[in-house]
Amino acid sequence: MPGAVFLSVKTEMDRSKNTSFADRLSAAAEGKKAQLERAARARSGAESPAAVERRMAREAVQVARDARIAERRATKLAIQARQAADLAAAQAAEAAAREAALKAEQEARDAEFAEQTAREAALEAERQAAHDARYAARKARKRKGR
Repeated sequence: MPGAVFLSVKTEMDRSKNTSFADRLSAAAEGKKAQLERAARARSGAESPAAVERRMAREAVQVARDARIAERRATKLAIQARQAADLAAAQAAEAAAREAALKAEQEARDAEFAEQTAREAALEAERQAAHDARYAARKARKRKGR
């Protein structure tokens, strides 16, 4: 910074080296007095009608915020409950459909088994009839040939 002029400023530390005990005591007393005055001002400011009104407004905003949060949570829980109910209903319907399909499949297998058994019985009866016919023909030939 060309051309800048710096002023020499004495710091508080420099002054404190050349003070007497009485000066330091009075400075401490003045500091305590200033602190008490600031605290009194802050206390009176906190108890002023404007501050009380601001505090009540903040509390009202907080209550409204909490109510909105609770409402959102309740809505979210209701949606989740509805989705769970829909899912349970869908699963129940799917299980019922699966059960009905299995039952129909079992009935179809049973019907096919009964049909197969009937065919086999008819075939066996046909074979038996052919056997009986051959047996009867053989007996008839034997009788005729005697």
